[in-house]
Amino acid sequence: MSKEEKVIRYYVLCNRLKNIIRKAWISWNVERTRLESVAEHVYSVQNLALMMYIQYNYDIDMEKVALMLACHEIGETVIGDINPFEMSREEKTRLEHEAVHDILKDFDSEDGYIERIFLEFDEKRTKEAKFAFLCDKLECDLQAKLYGEEGCIDLNHQEGNSIMNAPVVKKLLDEGNSFEEMWLKYGQMSYPYDENFRSVSNYALTHKIGSSNK
Repeated sequence: MSKEEKVIRYYVLCNRLKNIIRKAWISWNVERTRLESVAEHVYSVQNLALMMYIQYNYDIDMEKVALMLACHEIGETVIGDINPFEMSREEKTRLEHEAVHDILKDFDSEDGYIERIFLEFDEKRTKEAKFAFLCDKLECDLQAKLYGEEGCIDLNHQEGNSIMNAPVVKKLLDEGNSFEEMWLKYGQMSYPYDENFRSVSNYALTHKIGSSNK
């Protein structure tokens, strides 16, 4: 395979993410003409990471973060977007790692650079990986907030949504939280947000952050 063909084939492969809708919004029966794709999530989380980096002066290699976030969903070109409530974290990780390894065998550098970046993100041990992971989670929280503000989610019409019975989710909803409040608080309870990420999340809890245009 020529270098030119590898470039085109990898581009076309990643292009699939434009047509894969984020599973969370399907599971929550978000009523909207157009739902966020995985590719749009990748774009949004990269820009969120850029602004978190600039505003809070993180001591990290931002180039590495951008590369991590560029490839962190590459496995979904094969396995699709899997809701974390659908299967165990271990099973999801296994499927995704196998998919990424299989995808990159035809495209990666000799030293496996892309796969190493992907695995570094997934292991969440380096400061860049931890930062990228928190951006990934906060971006989803903020998108939920935007959909909630638009009135796209009716908690009384959630037929087939088993996520509502997950213990933490059920507790937050039983306490009277709206969809977006539940999502933001779930993120704060579930992920190791530092004070900066928690501050942004709290701002979203107490302020309107988007427009009402669907």
